[in-house]
Amino acid sequence: MSDIAKDAWRKYLIQLQAHPLRTKAITAGVLAGCSDVIAQKISGIKKLQLRRLLLIALYGFAYGGPFGHFLHKLMDIIFKGKKDKTTVAKKVLLEQITSSPWNNMFFMMYYGLVVEGRPWGLVKGKVRKDYPTVQLTAWKFWPIVGWINYQYMPLQFRVLFHSFVASCWAIFLNLKARSVAVKAA
Repeated sequence: MSDIAKDAWRKYLIQLQAHPLRTKAITAGVLAGCSDVIAQKISGIKKLQLRRLLLIALYGFAYGGPFGHFLHKLMDIIFKGKKDKTTVAKKVLLEQITSSPWNNMFFMMYYGLVVEGRPWGLVKGKVRKDYPTVQLTAWKFWPIVGWINYQYMPLQFRVLFHSFVASCWAIFLNLKARSVAVKAA
């Protein structure tokens, strides 16, 4: 690793230690914004939609990072910091039946109402139509991420790991949506 990268990582760790919530919020916002830039470019958008980018970054900053911070702190309190396989399985199960459905529903509503600016009736209809498929797909992918996160990641890195995977997942979903649209055309 280069000296610049080592120094940046060291400074990041200092901020993470001194200001964990703020650092996780900023990290989630930056990763969400980067994910949206990549998703826009992959989907063929010529001119970057800055409003969309800022609203997605705001979602990561104001919701994704803080929610993850408090969720993982709560999980460690509930399960007393244990990392045995049975406890990890319980954490993953609890996360998948509580926060996973809520996060997917909340993001779909936020995206429709705030990012796309659609009226409530259209957003509600889209959520009704697409939510079951989105949630079932999430339950096929995110338990693996959760297992890795709870089993191998130290508490202070769980939001960073989750935010990074979420950014990659968002890019994947964008590619999937685009390939379906191309096949339909």
